[in-house]
Amino acid sequence: MFCNRCGAANQPRARFCQNCGNAISIEVSQAPKGAWASRADGAIWNPNATADWSLIFTPAFGSYLQMLNWKALGEDARAKSSRQWFYVSLAMLAVMLLMSFVSPDEDAASGLGLLFLLTWYFASARSQSTYVKARFGTEYPRRPWGKALLSGLGAILALFLIVYARVG
Repeated sequence: MFCNRCGAANQPRARFCQNCGNAISIEVSQAPKGAWASRADGAIWNPNATADWSLIFTPAFGSYLQMLNWKALGEDARAKSSRQWFYVSLAMLAVMLLMSFVSPDEDAASGLGLLFLLTWYFASARSQSTYVKARFGTEYPRRPWGKALLSGLGAILALFLIVYARVG
């Protein structure tokens, strides 16, 4: 049995999710194989990969893609939460950028960035992977990575140019 809110696995005859307390409905807790194919709202990026690419492109990248995934999955409340994480991620990037200008100690900014990445992953990103795996297994249409990765690369290069322009 999987929770239809957080995607957590529960005991076979559980009435409430052990993770979030949501009432579990047998009808929606286990999607049949191929159920995704009937959806008309499109494909999603692999949720695990969105989190993995965030190691390079920051949680702003991952939270934005996961927001679009939640929209495609019809989970508006979760999409809103991911949008909030996106905005917080942008604010954290600004703080870290300011820290790099104010203090030559880059360890503080790196430590803050790593702490934020871990917080985002455990508080938000991991739940989408669990949800998709529980609801659809490995059978769901996937979005191609080309444009998303090029956008992420462009953004990270722009960030590096801003940070290292102060050195030159």
